[in-house]
Amino acid sequence: MLTPRRIEIFKAIVDEFIKTAEPVGSKTLQQKYKLQYSSATIRNDMQALEEMGYLEKTHTSSGRVPSTLGYKFYCEHLLSNSSIDHRMEIAIRDAFDASNMNIEEAIHLSCNILSEMTNMTSGAIGPDSGSQKLEHIKLFQLDERNAVCVFITNSGHTETKTFHFDEDIPYADIEACTDILNEKLRGTPINELPQRMEFIKPALSAVVQQHELLFTAFVRAFVKFASENVYFSGKDRMLYQPEFEDIDKLKKLMSMLDDASIWKRIDEGENTMAVTTARAQLTWVNDLAVVRSKFRVRGNESGELMVVGPSRMNYEKIIGMINYAAGMIEKMYYSGGNERDE
Repeated sequence: MLTPRRIEIFKAIVDEFIKTAEPVGSKTLQQKYKLQYSSATIRNDMQALEEMGYLEKTHTSSGRVPSTLGYKFYCEHLLSNSSIDHRMEIAIRDAFDASNMNIEEAIHLSCNILSEMTNMTSGAIGPDSGSQKLEHIKLFQLDERNAVCVFITNSGHTETKTFHFDEDIPYADIEACTDILNEKLRGTPINELPQRMEFIKPALSAVVQQHELLFTAFVRAFVKFASENVYFSGKDRMLYQPEFEDIDKLKKLMSMLDDASIWKRIDEGENTMAVTTARAQLTWVNDLAVVRSKFRVRGNESGELMVVGPSRMNYEKIIGMINYAAGMIEKMYYSGGNERDE
C-alpha cells in the first residue's frame, strides 16, 4: 500500500538518485532529507516499495534505485509545476528573437539549445510530410555531373539534396526539367511526389535529353524528403552519462538514433512504458527515457521536440524547457488559434 510516508520516502529516493546516480540508502535519506523516521522504518518501507515494483536493488550496494514503473509513478503524480529557470527562458527567447528563421531552422535551433542546456541528446520530429505540399523546386548545377536541389514547401520548410550523376548533364536539361517539375508538381503533397513522377515521365522524356538520370535522381530525393523528418542534436553527449558507459548499451542507442522510423513509433516497442501527463509525453525503453512536447505550425501541421537520455534525468527541469521551446515554435509559426500555455 502506498501510504503518504512511503510516497515521501520514494520521492526522496528518486530526487537523490537523479542528482547523484548512486543507489540510495536509509542513512542518506535521514541525513540529507531530514526524514523523521527510524532507519528500520525507512528500510521496511523501501523493501515494501521494492516489492510493489517502484524500487530496485542493485548488486553492488544495499541502497535502492527507481525502477521504470517508479519513474512513471513519479512523473504522473509527484512532479511540481515544471516551470522553466528564468535564465534558460531568456536564453531560448533571445535566440529566437535574434534570428530570422524558417520553421526548419527554428526546430534545429531548439534542438541545439535543448541539447546544450540538458547535456543530453535532443531531437525533433518535424511536421508530417503528408500535410505539406511542394511549393517550388530550385536546381543549381555545380558542374556537368553535380547539382544541388532545393525543395520548398507551402509551410516554408526547405530541404536540400545533392545530386551526383554518372554522366554529363547539359544545363539545358537541368533548366527544362526544373520548369516541368514546377509546372506539374506544385501543390502536390510531399508524400505523393514519388507516385506523381510516373505521370510526368512522358513530358520529361519529350524535352529532356538525359531524362532517365534526372527522373531517377528526383524520385530518390522525393522518397527521402517524405520520410526523413527526424533531426537529432548532441548525440555525443550520451557518452558522458554513466548509464551508457556500457559499450553495448551505447551501441544500441546509437543504432536507434540512426533509424528515423523508430522515433515515430517509439511507444510501440518491446519493453516500453509510456504515459501522457498534462505537460509532456514520456516514454521509457529499458534504461532510456524520452520526453516529448508537441507543437503546431501552419494549418493542421504539427511536430514534436524531444529530449533523449537516461531514465535518471531531471524531469521537472527538462519538461519545463522542452515545453517552453515548443511553445516558442508554435508562437512564431502557428496561425490556426490562440497561443499555447507555456
